[in-house]
Amino acid sequence: MKSIFDRFAVLFTIPIVWLYAYLLTVGGAYRNVSPKTQFHCRTDRSGLIGGAPWIRVPYPFQWGAPTFDAGEAFAMMAASFVALVESTGSFIAVSRFASATPLPPSVLSRGIGWQGVGILLDGLFGTGNGSSVSIENAGLLALTRVGSRRVVQISAGFMIFFSILGKFGAVFASIPAPIFAALYCVFFAYVGSAGLGFLQFCNLNSFRTKFILGFSVFMGFSVPQYFNEYTSVAGFGPVHTRARWFNDMVNVLFSSKAFVGGIVAYVLDNTLHRHDGAVRKDRGYHWWDKFRSYRTDTRSEEFYSLPFNLNKFFPSV
Repeated sequence: MKSIFDRFAVLFTIPIVWLYAYLLTVGGAYRNVSPKTQFHCRTDRSGLIGGAPWIRVPYPFQWGAPTFDAGEAFAMMAASFVALVESTGSFIAVSRFASATPLPPSVLSRGIGWQGVGILLDGLFGTGNGSSVSIENAGLLALTRVGSRRVVQISAGFMIFFSILGKFGAVFASIPAPIFAALYCVFFAYVGSAGLGFLQFCNLNSFRTKFILGFSVFMGFSVPQYFNEYTSVAGFGPVHTRARWFNDMVNVLFSSKAFVGGIVAYVLDNTLHRHDGAVRKDRGYHWWDKFRSYRTDTRSEEFYSLPFNLNKFFPSV
């Protein structure tokens, strides 16, 4: 019984709290509160379910022919690069939670490439946002300890099927935002711990490692916080020139905590005493030599082979 509650904790808790929020809504608990509280906590926001169609099939260019603007293109390229950095961390965390071998570079590149295909489809169908790896799903994998790719494939099939049922999506959209916030607290904790877990391969007694780790974490939090607060107060980012495309690129990049922290750590790790023999062991590089190639570990085929014999068309090296 305990294992069932551990594995399906999310499925059990969401309906319970959701039902409680519904009872508060119909009981009038939110009648005399601020509009902001009602928007976040009520389950009957603005006739969301009643106004949704029963069936709606999405199709390419449903919002009209695409338009191209050089400035917006550069801004989206910057946003895609940020998504690439964050997705890379999620890929590594998922492999860790699924008890798989470390990701070979070719498999990581393959995942990023398919993410690019997803972003292309987003543009064709006019989703209004691009695709990125779901950090929440990585945390859910750690919580449930279900690392089967078959489960993910079946879930994706259900999502595609139910996407045409407008009422179904509206029901889930009525879930109050605080419930999602509570789930994020749990999921992001797991994903964050995965990143910290990789520090076991570094020499944490080295002052070089301590400096790189502390400085990159501090800059990863402080620089994006400055950019976000500046934007919320001034209405535009700290980089404000006549070239809007340049402003968007820089402001988007430096508003991402993962990007800033990762870039700072990468630059410092590859410049500070890089050629010192002892530094290589302090960095933990010798642990990853075995997994630099797809073929050097026999378990790579078990963990990272594509379904339906697609490895013939998308080989890994």
